[in-house]
Amino acid sequence: MAHYKAVESKREQFRHYLEKSGMLDLLTKVLVALYEEPEKPNNALDFLKNHLGALAPENPELDALRMEVAEMKEKYEAVLEENKNLKNKLAQYEPPQDEKHGEKL
Repeated sequence: MAHYKAVESKREQFRHYLEKSGMLDLLTKVLVALYEEPEKPNNALDFLKNHLGALAPENPELDALRMEVAEMKEKYEAVLEENKNLKNKLAQYEPPQDEKHGEKL
C-alpha cells in the first residue's frame, strides 16, 4: 500500500508541476483545436507539433533572434546589390575575355 501512495504522490507532484508551468493549459488548447478540426489531419503528431509552437508563449529571446535574422536578411540583400553593382562597374573597365587572351600571346 505504501508503494501505491508513493507513486500517487509522484503523479500529483508532476501534475502540479504541469499546471504551474502552464503545460496542461497548452496541451488542452492544442487537443481541443485538433478535436475541432473539421478535416482531421493524416498525422496528428505533426498537427500537435505545429500547434504547440504556435500557442506557446513568446520568449523575449526568440523575439530578439527574429529581429536579428530580419536585420541579417536586409544586410544580405544590400551586400548582394552592392556586389552586383561592383561587378557591373568592373565589367566596364575590363576588356572582354577574348581580348585578354590575344594580349598574352
